[in-house]
Amino acid sequence: MKEYIKIHPSDLAAVALTPLSEGTVVQLEDQAVTLLEDIPQGHKFALAPIPAGTPVIKYGAPIGIASADIPQGGWIHTHNLKTGLGDVLDYVYEPNNAPLIPTDDHFFQGYRREDGRAAVRNEIWIIPTVGCVNNVATAIERRAQDLKTGTIDGIFAFPHPYGCSQMGDDQENTRKILADLINHPNAGGVLVLGLGCENSNIDVLKSYIGPWNERRVKFLVCQESGDEIEDALVLLRELAQYAGSFHRKPISCSELVVGMKCGGSDGLSGITANPTVGAFSDLLISKGGTTILTEVPEMFGAETLLMNRCENERVFSETVALINGFKAYFTSHNQTIYENPSPGNKKGGISTLEDKSLGCTQKSGSAPVVGVLSYGEGVQRRGLNLLSAPGNDLVAATALAASGAHIVLFTTGRGTPFASPVPTVKIASNSALAMKKQNWIDFNCGVLVENASIEELGRQLFGCVLRVASGEKVKAERAGFHDMAIFKQGVTL
Repeated sequence: MKEYIKIHPSDLAAVALTPLSEGTVVQLEDQAVTLLEDIPQGHKFALAPIPAGTPVIKYGAPIGIASADIPQGGWIHTHNLKTGLGDVLDYVYEPNNAPLIPTDDHFFQGYRREDGRAAVRNEIWIIPTVGCVNNVATAIERRAQDLKTGTIDGIFAFPHPYGCSQMGDDQENTRKILADLINHPNAGGVLVLGLGCENSNIDVLKSYIGPWNERRVKFLVCQESGDEIEDALVLLRELAQYAGSFHRKPISCSELVVGMKCGGSDGLSGITANPTVGAFSDLLISKGGTTILTEVPEMFGAETLLMNRCENERVFSETVALINGFKAYFTSHNQTIYENPSPGNKKGGISTLEDKSLGCTQKSGSAPVVGVLSYGEGVQRRGLNLLSAPGNDLVAATALAASGAHIVLFTTGRGTPFASPVPTVKIASNSALAMKKQNWIDFNCGVLVENASIEELGRQLFGCVLRVASGEKVKAERAGFHDMAIFKQGVTL
């Protein structure tokens, strides 16, 4: 079993894969390092003396500046390491974007919608236009469970607190995300539930939805109904009849869209789970499929790696705008750009935003970046896309679904039970978490410290995703969890 790792030949910091005790002699290549203190799992130690004011190198790149002299064998963390990042930057396009070698196609058992799109679930969704009808929506969900028959995979409500008392872009976000979910192919039928007096009422929302199939989408305004729950059940029966006409059939994995997200990260996330997702992403893209990487603040410090992988200067310019636009969002609210790692991240061994970002972006693999999506924008091009959304788990995962992801891959070092509107595969960075939270975790990357390879795990994760796409339920689905959250940016009236 591996006890420590030096990720890149030029690194000055290595990472403990298991807890290491003071006095342990670490042998790396022709170098022996004696640890001067206990090093927790996922945390870093110095391979050479690092003077104060000089960069600390991990992943082959700076993860910050030493704020004090760090001796060889010393623990490197927040007490002696600080961010080296600045604010809005100018960037130069230095292309490094070799296309992936195509590989053989694979198939999953999915649903083919009447408009030609592929789906991995055949669910009926109840989507409120406004938070005022959330309780009604959940009551309808409870009453409608007897309609879950045949090929219908589930009936779910998606309550949220928005849809009224919003202004400008904030209100636009709500309308776009609701419309995206109404149009999502995983929903074989949708009941749009309105109150009647809200800003984002059904008549307003229809212009965002665009053309719809009247058999697939039904609308109910509660203020116009004598008994909204009974009237909703009538509409749901019609939707169930329509949705029940769909059956699974073989569909090329080139039609799969998979979102990639991490949360509750630890010091192993960028070494085990995120690189495995990166290997999966490259494999899916090599077969013609699509992946989406988001949580823009967790690209800060690693953004040039993504920029240089942009397929052309137009995509590069869009990526620059994505990064600098999100930095401007922070500063416009008088917030510090680079204080991102959470207390849980730091406890797990992540010291700075550069440390977190360089690990986070491992999920993108090595494929060229072909597209940059604004918040609420649907994916248009197959391949690796970047999506504008924050790091918040529920907001970002919902944004991935709204942009067209059939499935979300969520890596974690500490675990979380949350779900999203689409199947959310929980991927553990360490075996202890996978063993402890078997009711949360779907896939374990902790075996990488037991001499498994990233390439093999990537293939195993690809197989897992195909099974989920074919109907195998993830742990959150088995628990009955379906969540959504919208990016709140503006004034509440």
